[in-house]
Amino acid sequence: MTAVAPHFDAVIHPPPRLQVCGLLAAVDTMDFATVRDAVGVSDSVLSKHVKQLEEAGYVRVSKATRASRLRTSLALTRAGRAAFDAHVAELRRITGV
Repeated sequence: MTAVAPHFDAVIHPPPRLQVCGLLAAVDTMDFATVRDAVGVSDSVLSKHVKQLEEAGYVRVSKATRASRLRTSLALTRAGRAAFDAHVAELRRITGV
């Protein structure tokens, strides 16, 4: 991982959004349902948080038909990954970890 300048990001900071970014940072893409279950929120709550991340340009939402069902997948964008890394670096700086 390349060193990033620590930067607090108010879009990422709320716990559900931080959890979403943390989950997505570890993978290329993840199904909406998997993220929902891991974060422990309802579809509507996750949708609202994903919308905020998407509007900031941090998350890409893709829809595809698989096994005759519409599936939604989420992925961090390059900007989202950079913002998450900077936010985590700032949290580490603040906490001295």
